[in-house]
Amino acid sequence: MTEQQKLQIIEIAKKQIGKPYVFGAHEAEEGEVFDCSSFVQFVFSSIGIDLPRSSILQAGDEKGKEITLGSELEVGDLLFMRGVRGYYRDSFFGGRELYIGHVGIYLGNNKIIHAQAHKEPHGVIVETIEELEKEKNYKINLVKRF
Repeated sequence: MTEQQKLQIIEIAKKQIGKPYVFGAHEAEEGEVFDCSSFVQFVFSSIGIDLPRSSILQAGDEKGKEITLGSELEVGDLLFMRGVRGYYRDSFFGGRELYIGHVGIYLGNNKIIHAQAHKEPHGVIVETIEELEKEKNYKINLVKRF
């Protein structure tokens, strides 16, 4: 991803702040309401990167490079966690048992932007990774770079 695309991601993603969260938001609704994976798909599509619709498929997408946990994060990295609906695919992740049910975009400065329903008001918000990881099942367990 180029530096220009990273700047575009920040700009496009931040324009969505406050838009409501709807689980299973459909493509026709994108841009008006989001769930976590449709938000990521919408933002990345806006800069010409096509991603699958669900967080588990985004995590398993071979176009992205897995980044070792604890490595320095870059703007635009996708941060995956279990969330309230963790899904597991044994065909992904080299046999590791990772449950993926939520995804957000790293903004830099230890902040994530994501469409969420774990706190009020539900919708697209920015919060620190520390704030997010205080929530049950929201510890980052996979990072992908596209």
